[in-house]
Amino acid sequence: MLKERRMVAEQIATALFEAEAAIDAALSKTAQLTGVMPALRAQAGLSAIVGQGAVDRATQAIMALADARRAIVETHKELSVAKGQAGLGAVAIDGGGDKPPTTTGLLDEGRSLRAVGTVRAA
Repeated sequence: MLKERRMVAEQIATALFEAEAAIDAALSKTAQLTGVMPALRAQAGLSAIVGQGAVDRATQAIMALADARRAIVETHKELSVAKGQAGLGAVAIDGGGDKPPTTTGLLDEGRSLRAVGTVRAA
């Protein structure tokens, strides 16, 4: 039963990571579009009035994508809670590097940490 729950968790995690990446990509591309429109308008020698509606709509799209990103981050948090509720709290599911490492790197190389001195208040 634990094996099946882990497989389900991995499938959900894969879908979650893909959704997160898709939202980030859409946000990035929409921001690029929003940034290039005024520059190209100026390059073409057009009035600032030209294309203002498009800039407004693209800006609205960025705000909507930011809301979507916030919601998917909250989904990620909720799924972390659900993972624990399913008895998989100690199971690590790799997200392809989306989270910072949980170790310092020193321990990964077989070294251990030791105290080298104490600090005394003056």
